[in-house]
Amino acid sequence: MTSGPHPDLASQVRAALAARADPERAAGQQRYMKSAMPYVGLTSPALKAVLTPLLRDPGLAMESRAQWEATIRELWDDATHREEWYAAIALARHRPYRAWVDSDAMLLWESLIRTGAWWDVVDDIATHLVRDTVLAHPTVEGLRMRDWAGSDSLWVRRAAIICQVGAGVRLDQSLLADVIEPNIEDPDFFGRKAIGWALRDHARVDPEWVRAFVAAHPDLSGLSRREARKHLGPLA
Repeated sequence: MTSGPHPDLASQVRAALAARADPERAAGQQRYMKSAMPYVGLTSPALKAVLTPLLRDPGLAMESRAQWEATIRELWDDATHREEWYAAIALARHRPYRAWVDSDAMLLWESLIRTGAWWDVVDDIATHLVRDTVLAHPTVEGLRMRDWAGSDSLWVRRAAIICQVGAGVRLDQSLLADVIEPNIEDPDFFGRKAIGWALRDHARVDPEWVRAFVAAHPDLSGLSRREARKHLGPLA
């Protein structure tokens, strides 16, 4: 089976993006996102409209897992505009390749998180690709997330903290506590915001657990505490 990247997908993605470029919008997006990498200038619906037919094109389908991973890396590593990163994530999340979103792909997701190093791409990867793998393989991936929670990378730590956002009743509360507690005193905004987000999301399912967790951790930052309390009322 083919192990290198698909010969045409990345080039067709880039050509399609360039054809829809909006330099004025792109400049505003880059300023808003504080991104060193420029944008092409597509809205989210426009980007989806560009990518969907390409991902669904049988002639551009991945022939193997190795080709899928190599094409994701090609889109990511050779990107000149941020939308190419978004395209790489869209390829990773494309439904026909769902079976490949497993523990063997976690090193790839970690690599994208480390090199992406900003909330837009990290959060998408963490709350979909990483989350789905954690839910499917809770024992081994729970151990991995506990390891990530002590990473040298802020963004890997953030991914561990938010990796169960959206999990609902399937969330592992022990894992949530174990990834938050080593990071409670993290001075970085994105770490503290992640803690609050993860707690706020779980409060929709089990507000009493979140209320007890907040009460038991008086060293939570003000930001984390405010975010966690949004759905808990004044007694949290």
